[in-house]
Amino acid sequence: MCANLKVNRLGPTAVLGSMKTRVIEADWKVLLTLLPGDLEASARAHGALRRRRGVPSAAVLLRLALAYAACGLSLRSVVAWAAQLGIAHLSDVALLKRLRQAGPWLGQLLAQKLAEHGCHSPAAPPLRVRLLDATSISRPGSHGTDWRVHLGFDLAAGCIDAAEVTPASEGETLTRHLVGPGEVAVADRGYGHRRGIAAVAAAGGELIVRLNSNNVPLETPAGAPFDPLEAVRDLAAGESAEFVVRTAPDPKAELPASAGRLVVLRKSEAATETAPRKLRRQAQRNGRTPDQRALAAAAYVCLFTTVAPARLTTREVLELYRCRWQIELTFKRLKGILQLDDLTARDPGLCRTFLLTKLLAMLLVEELARDYLAFSPWGYGLPAAPVALAALPGAGRDPAACRGHRPALRRLAAPAPRGRTRAARFTPTAP
Repeated sequence: MCANLKVNRLGPTAVLGSMKTRVIEADWKVLLTLLPGDLEASARAHGALRRRRGVPSAAVLLRLALAYAACGLSLRSVVAWAAQLGIAHLSDVALLKRLRQAGPWLGQLLAQKLAEHGCHSPAAPPLRVRLLDATSISRPGSHGTDWRVHLGFDLAAGCIDAAEVTPASEGETLTRHLVGPGEVAVADRGYGHRRGIAAVAAAGGELIVRLNSNNVPLETPAGAPFDPLEAVRDLAAGESAEFVVRTAPDPKAELPASAGRLVVLRKSEAATETAPRKLRRQAQRNGRTPDQRALAAAAYVCLFTTVAPARLTTREVLELYRCRWQIELTFKRLKGILQLDDLTARDPGLCRTFLLTKLLAMLLVEELARDYLAFSPWGYGLPAAPVALAALPGAGRDPAACRGHRPALRRLAAPAPRGRTRAARFTPTAP
């Protein structure tokens, strides 16, 4: 068995690298067709490629970043792999400096790919639903949150339409996302703050956000204080209620009141018993005593929405909030398949490059998967161009000459039967 092993002159690291980097080796030209065409200009503009010593082009620099972040190679393994292919010749320290400076450029590439993603959306529905959430990333040896990855997910298109990498000091907020007219943002309790709600309303967007018991004080339309727990005290398990309310204005922060509806659903008996226990365990881990009001509110799902009742009923608001789980599944795929949380760097600049490259790789994977589902024998699509068959009139000349033969083209493109049909199998032959 050992006699059949091939020993690479660069050692086992390069052999392992060739296994992990198969996509950016065999299909690199295909991947380049999915990237913006102005790689050189954008790299120079963002300071990622100030000189070409060891790295001849922006495409090579991006290839090295993908090998490091998306393929999971160490810096030393990347330079050994690049030297083996003959695409770049530099040390691991030089590669560290190059990747550290590539963050702004990779962020620009990510923004361009996200803009292209919107072109593949289906016909715009009456409301464009966008799911918003963030996940935390920790550096090696860290016991807390060091980075956050913020995503926006287009529910109708089924793809990510916004992404941002920030330090842990910048939390979840609706002010980070652009929610315009005709769009509905769906977010969890981390986004339930008056400043974010007011920002979405000022931009002409709408929202469905889950509320905590104390974060957003509510009022009646007349301006009187509104207590949600007192209003829903008589709800039975599984029952829902709706109230016309508004957020309380904050003159010191210059935040106006935002009118909307409070949609409340009482959880099932089993969930009502489980939620307070979970809250107590979380409070115990943090060394504090849970608030009694928070324990009482754990039996309900409270949603604040600015969408008019004529557009979304109470039941539809609750059902739409359930779809928020789709962005949670997206984070699970990112961490489970692309190892988004497998952060090996400690340098802040290198960490940002690592995370941005992971997100860019995710968009490329989505596009390759979409092209694969569209099916072509060679695995990816071709640019739109007129094609004339040599056996048909008009071949090599004006494609319009082939218009009369389109039925024949459809017949030729139809899949051939695998075997005889049932009718042919049992049709008696003539004597």
